[in-house]
Amino acid sequence: MNVLVVNCGSSSLKYQLLNMENESVIAKGICERIGIDGSFIKHTTEGQDSVKVMVDFPNHKVALAKMLSMLTEGETACVKPEEISAVGHRVVHGGEKFNQSVVITDEVEKAIEECSALAPLHNPANLLGIDACRELMPNVPMVAVFDTAFHQTMDKATYMYAIPQEYYEKYGIRKYGFHGTSHKYVSQKAAEMLGKPLEETKIIVCHLGNGASVCAVDGGKSVETSMGFTPLAGLVMGTRSGDIDPAIVTFLMEKEGLSAKEMDNILNKKSGVDALSGLSSDFREIEDGVVAGDPACRFTMDAYQHRVVSYIGAYAALMNGVDAICFAGGLGENNAIMREEIANMLTWLGVDLDVEKNKCRGVERDLTKETSKVKMLLIPTNEELMIARDTVTLVAK
Repeated sequence: MNVLVVNCGSSSLKYQLLNMENESVIAKGICERIGIDGSFIKHTTEGQDSVKVMVDFPNHKVALAKMLSMLTEGETACVKPEEISAVGHRVVHGGEKFNQSVVITDEVEKAIEECSALAPLHNPANLLGIDACRELMPNVPMVAVFDTAFHQTMDKATYMYAIPQEYYEKYGIRKYGFHGTSHKYVSQKAAEMLGKPLEETKIIVCHLGNGASVCAVDGGKSVETSMGFTPLAGLVMGTRSGDIDPAIVTFLMEKEGLSAKEMDNILNKKSGVDALSGLSSDFREIEDGVVAGDPACRFTMDAYQHRVVSYIGAYAALMNGVDAICFAGGLGENNAIMREEIANMLTWLGVDLDVEKNKCRGVERDLTKETSKVKMLLIPTNEELMIARDTVTLVAK
């Protein structure tokens, strides 16, 4: 079975075509700047060089049509149209309506639309991709895989905020958590690497990238995670503040005469690593600065690691132990300095890092010595494969 995985953003469309017989990638690509001048598609068919084509993409339907033509026609063709058996769509927010992936129907689309108030930048774009695919591929089954679904196993005592309950009842204000597809994939892979049944594991997943979150996975279920009502909560991120005293928001709005929209923009677009360093939101530049001895970069790395270690310690306590701490995401997979320094702060927990093993980027590896009581695992995340697996399971039913 060949499964097409689609991830629509407001002005982009990422895709992968996978052969689920052996879970290999047949082709992948991205359509950028949809609805903006200078739009293009970058496409790679396995075994061939990447191709970049400038194309006018006024909307997502045109972008999806071009994607399908790249997959099925001309020199980049790798599959016949009828050989695409199903499509899996990444959907950011499922609210409380969805605790697992579902086959897309008109009713499901309506429910996703109703969740758009909780993810106004993401769900509408996800729906554009779903609508376009259903129109272009009317006989192909479609599946929605939600970023929030994995975290629906959290207890009410964990996900409820201590504010008047009427706001939960009226607006659904509670902790939802995000990056669920990644946390699910990494925790399952960690159990395999540990050689233990998933149900018998206690795993902490650190998905560290421009957006970042930590998740406590006990017996294969999410029991706590750092992101909250929105992806703004938790760790310091590229341009997001992460956790702050909420009174800062009203204080700055009053002192600076800021609107709610302006304050939101500061916290989401002008904070985080970018604000701490005064240099960049790109941790690759921060890493280079640390190596070069730049004090601002050193301070930023220290502040970032402080938050990560704080969450790891809290989640280890919450689960009454931990078997493995996993690193995923662009930063987690590629920054050996950060992993080593975090490991050095976790020796009390039983982490014994093998420094030589840790000198790597983007490979699946146990980074610790054989004697380490708690394993530190590097597991490159694969959200597309997780989406494809869920799609196959539902379509097979």
